[in-house]
Amino acid sequence: MPVITTIEDLRVLAQKRVPRMFYDYADSGSWTESTYRANSADFQTIKLRQRVAVNMENRSTATTMVGQNVAMPVAIAPTGLTGMQHADGEILAARAAKKFGIPFTLSTMSICSIEDVAAETGNHPFWFQLYVMKDRDFIERLIDRAKAANCSALVLTLDLQILGQRHKDLKNGLSAPPKLTIANILNMMTKPRWGLGMLGTKRHGFGNIVGHVKGVENMGSLSEWTAKQFDPGLNWGDVEWIKKRWGGKLILKGIQDVEDARLAVNSGADALIVSNHGGRQLDGAESSIRALPHIVDAVGKEIEIHMDGGIRSGQDVLKARALGAQGTYIGRAFLYGLGAMGEAGVTKALEIIHRELDLTMAFCGHTNFKTLDKGILLPGTYPTAE
Repeated sequence: MPVITTIEDLRVLAQKRVPRMFYDYADSGSWTESTYRANSADFQTIKLRQRVAVNMENRSTATTMVGQNVAMPVAIAPTGLTGMQHADGEILAARAAKKFGIPFTLSTMSICSIEDVAAETGNHPFWFQLYVMKDRDFIERLIDRAKAANCSALVLTLDLQILGQRHKDLKNGLSAPPKLTIANILNMMTKPRWGLGMLGTKRHGFGNIVGHVKGVENMGSLSEWTAKQFDPGLNWGDVEWIKKRWGGKLILKGIQDVEDARLAVNSGADALIVSNHGGRQLDGAESSIRALPHIVDAVGKEIEIHMDGGIRSGQDVLKARALGAQGTYIGRAFLYGLGAMGEAGVTKALEIIHRELDLTMAFCGHTNFKTLDKGILLPGTYPTAE
């Protein structure tokens, strides 16, 4: 086993162990992938101020996200097909998050169902991410299922009314479970750990949907249903309806524009996530870290602001905080860990990010995450609202 010290180490190992179509699904963007690349690259241009002769004892990365105590300002982002990176992937990631003391967010398009995750984590509160479908009866029941499972926040994704074109998924013939083509069989034969894990679980389809929608009893009928169900007519009236139906903490994901941020405030949401869906929707959109200061400047005093996109280290988390984010989310970083080593890999990813966050905070002259601001950044190297 190689020595794992960075998220990149986990990525390399995951690429070796996860079938191509599922690795590519996680590690890709839409069209030219320019926004996908910018999400990470734009973090690297931001430079930190090193401070010395500062008492670095008694450091704390603890804070809150939508009123919930967290060990560090990082939540596991909702990601579709997580259970195809590793058998029972959502359950394993939720367990790792629970032990670490951070939120886990389950996707509507997960392999393990809401009920699976609740049962396997001792009904520990987790967050649920909602896609709005045309079938509003199904959405109502999905919200009710999240309530019954003790989910403590609802994350409503607003930037996937229609699906961005991801070339790798089309070329790989992405499906869950994978179609047994010659190319797929040959590739899966080179991933024995993954294959053995999948043989040991019954969870191979979309657990939140199959069996919960009339006429959707298998993967064939599911494909036909989902192709017609993402709702291009989603609007702010729907957001208000969902908030009322849910009745708990509501987080809106996919905000990149100041005007949309103001509408998010008016909707009564508890938080918004500055996000471009990991560069998987509108290619050519601004990176999340560059969009963040504009959103913070416009509505940061009125609503809690989180961000995702491109975070691969604790330093990235620190920089996002300095620019006004109260919380951050990791998607690919935890998926690399999951694909590489299962639950232990997710834990390793969280440990790596936490250690980098803790040490960098100290080098910048701070011992408490809550006191961080733009003062830790070198002027002229970071994006501003101007």
